[in-house]
Amino acid sequence: MYLKQVNVRVIFSVFYLYHPSPLLHAHLGDNVILQCFYPDRNSYISWYKLAVGQKPQLVSTIYKYDGGAQFHTEFKDNPRFTVQSGNGFFHLHISNTQPSDSATYVCGGINVNVMEFKNGIILILKGSSKTVVQQPVSESVQPGDSVTLNCTIHTETCAGDHSVYWFRHGSGESPPEIIYTNGDRSDQCEKSPEAGSHTQSCVYNLPKSNLSLSDAGTYYCAVASCGEILFGNGTKLDIDRK
Repeated sequence: MYLKQVNVRVIFSVFYLYHPSPLLHAHLGDNVILQCFYPDRNSYISWYKLAVGQKPQLVSTIYKYDGGAQFHTEFKDNPRFTVQSGNGFFHLHISNTQPSDSATYVCGGINVNVMEFKNGIILILKGSSKTVVQQPVSESVQPGDSVTLNCTIHTETCAGDHSVYWFRHGSGESPPEIIYTNGDRSDQCEKSPEAGSHTQSCVYNLPKSNLSLSDAGTYYCAVASCGEILFGNGTKLDIDRK
């Protein structure tokens, strides 16, 4: 039997995923539209969901010469997820957003044996009874200085640790940079003193030292807790030139 070897290459930043900002803020229960415009060379188009701490999930695919979109896994029978497709576009609609919808969504397409992706959109949802507070709201420092960013989560107690991530969003429309803080986080949790309460507050810190101009931007804290992913409002870090 003759077996032909097929090489699949993955290319980033070739695909045209359009949205005014790589960060999309919405409230729980809102309807959101993630827009994807693709070049004519791509035949199969897909949407992927990337939740922090989880494996990538294939949401929907379409073959442009067929026109009928297919949904996969948990999205297959979920009426909250629909698509709008046409010549050169494949938009993902999410209605009545839920806490579990907080994630990065990436649109990609196949051109012959090349998988092409564009930087995704991070969907940040607000309105949960659980809150993430970041301090300070803004900070101005000089190059070479040090600063500690603070992230406090107020949530109910549940089994397992919180997974904490930090995103840095620089100037312009550049994609957010993910910073993993497993080694730098401080697990300082205090249960509510109220009798019968099942809530707690946990504090996580992100120390930054010897700052340079490239460290400027807005830092977002993301906490995976009790089956949800919660985002803070961000801390804007300004680096003043000496």
